[in-house]
Amino acid sequence: MTTMLKVDNINVYYGAIHAIKDVSLEVNEGEIVALIGANGAGKSTTLKTISGLLRSKTGSITFMGEDISKTEAYKLVSKGLAHVPEGRRIFLQMTVSENLEMGAYSTDGSTVRADLEDVYNRFPRLRERKNQIAGTLSGGEQQMLAIGRAMMSHPKLLILDEPSMGLAPILVGQIFDIIKELHRQGTTVLLVEQNAEMALRIADRAYVLESGSISLSGTGEELAQSDEIKKAYLGGH
Repeated sequence: MTTMLKVDNINVYYGAIHAIKDVSLEVNEGEIVALIGANGAGKSTTLKTISGLLRSKTGSITFMGEDISKTEAYKLVSKGLAHVPEGRRIFLQMTVSENLEMGAYSTDGSTVRADLEDVYNRFPRLRERKNQIAGTLSGGEQQMLAIGRAMMSHPKLLILDEPSMGLAPILVGQIFDIIKELHRQGTTVLLVEQNAEMALRIADRAYVLESGSISLSGTGEELAQSDEIKKAYLGGH
């Protein structure tokens, strides 16, 4: 199995605060890997460090065999790494179609029309709203748009940070169905998700982050059956 992403011994600080402590993890080609943990555990910080928005003081981050520890975030998109951040971060004053076209900035432009059609086929709601200002969309529609915009760059690795946050339960199910479909079609996924039960259900493997450190790892099924995980994250006793 080919290792697509290898994070080795990273340490990240916010000023004097040691937010990420000796974190190491791997994502193999074709996997869905979940990173779960409580609020403030360092999940989003880990993702931002992988995608070049933050820098680690130590260690290395390797993507497709290349050390990207010092690579600027915008250059990683053309290398095949797309990050859908927490809170979606779409361009609120632009239309749906303009947001999607922005996602293709790193491509040569020759496939934009076909890629737009592909996104609209995946997300029929976005086709209906393609001329609508993105800031007027519902939360679920904005999340679809954020994922669709990331897909416009043809990512090999899709990093998703809390895709279900703030969504109604029926929409959470739809978003997870979309993630599973993208995975079936060949996209490797690194998923940070507060909804641990849903994340472990679709994950091949998972890591648990506590207070900035990896405390457990295993297959999604193994962690879902763990009494410790059930008690901490799945509402079990």
